[in-house]
Amino acid sequence: MGYDFIIMTSDTGTIRTHVGPATADRPGITAALLLVLGLLSAVAPFATDLYMPAFPAMTATLHTSATAVQLTLTAFLVGVTAGQLVFGPLSDRFGRVPPLVAGAALCVLASVAAVLAPNIAVLITARLLQGLGGAAGMVISRAVISDLATGKAAARAFSLMMIVGGVAPVVAPLLGGLLAGPIGWRGLLTIVLGLAVAMLIAVLAVVRETHIRERRDALRVERQGAGSPWRALLSRAFLAHTAVFGFAFAVMMAYISASPFLYQDMIGFDTVGYGLAFGLNALALMGVSVVSAKLTERRSVRGVLSLGIGLVLASTIVFALLVVTGAPALWLAVPLFTAVGSLGLVLGNATALALGAVPAAAGSASAVLGALQFGLAALVSPLVSIGGSTTAGPLAVVMLAAAVVAVVALLVAWPRRR
Repeated sequence: MGYDFIIMTSDTGTIRTHVGPATADRPGITAALLLVLGLLSAVAPFATDLYMPAFPAMTATLHTSATAVQLTLTAFLVGVTAGQLVFGPLSDRFGRVPPLVAGAALCVLASVAAVLAPNIAVLITARLLQGLGGAAGMVISRAVISDLATGKAAARAFSLMMIVGGVAPVVAPLLGGLLAGPIGWRGLLTIVLGLAVAMLIAVLAVVRETHIRERRDALRVERQGAGSPWRALLSRAFLAHTAVFGFAFAVMMAYISASPFLYQDMIGFDTVGYGLAFGLNALALMGVSVVSAKLTERRSVRGVLSLGIGLVLASTIVFALLVVTGAPALWLAVPLFTAVGSLGLVLGNATALALGAVPAAAGSASAVLGALQFGLAALVSPLVSIGGSTTAGPLAVVMLAAAVVAVVALLVAWPRRR
């Protein structure tokens, strides 16, 4: 039996949660649903990282250039970004399930085309469509949780969903490195196809409509005279908490992008050591996400978020000081561990507060949040390598700047006292 969360908020921010049995017209956040939503949010990141170790083999097999092979990744990321901006608003208008099924089906068809691609042009096109379809799962999974819960219940759900979604960036590059030789790049893309099929089956079997016609009609009537639903996204609470999420995620993406040269070229780890260090930090992120879900039962969501942002800022400051003072490279691993782990207190809670600020346009809000997430990731990734593989200076600057912006955004998000 599932459970339905009914959240009421007052002007002072007090949250009262009633938990009762879910019904057919009021689905609840069950463990199965949360697991499926985590899968939906993980497919696109998994498809991004899994086949990267096979880039050299793809260049030879397809008789093309390294630049052209890199375009397959760029096309996928463009598709993911654009897809969120497409499927988010569509889910507000037509409900969550129809666009989700359409996106999952598109991802399956595009994955088949990618596996069978005879040349680089077909592969680039297939990856673009694959990202477009896969984005539906990412953006709508957040909207589904926002439909069913707000406040503390939503924060717990988002934090727990991160545990499932957080496995993808860890497992994908390690699995890709192990399997690139035995099964080749087409085999790796076949694994992505299998995930896409699993996503479609899971959606059809588990996900039920949470944005029913009556709710859509009521919200449409409520918004009459207010113009475009996108205007609801101009609220200070939504924009500020979205910025907190986006720039906190930028801290993590800066670390991920720089981690190979930092751990291997500067600290001196081999590939196994790098994998262990990277995995340890990812486990910290997932473990703290569990702690975050527990903390929000007793503390305010905003309070837990503030604690997390404070720890991220402190960690990036320590990291920058170690870089500036020329400390031994191994010491840099410590503030990186605490920075990445502290994001477990930030990402889920910031998502809950951002989407909770605009419940009438959760799909569109999720689209904006996701587009900012990937846009900033694309921006910071090349910046951290400006100085080459022998200095962590650019990484320190990017992480510290992103953390400072996240702190400022959180201060802006705080309600003004009357």
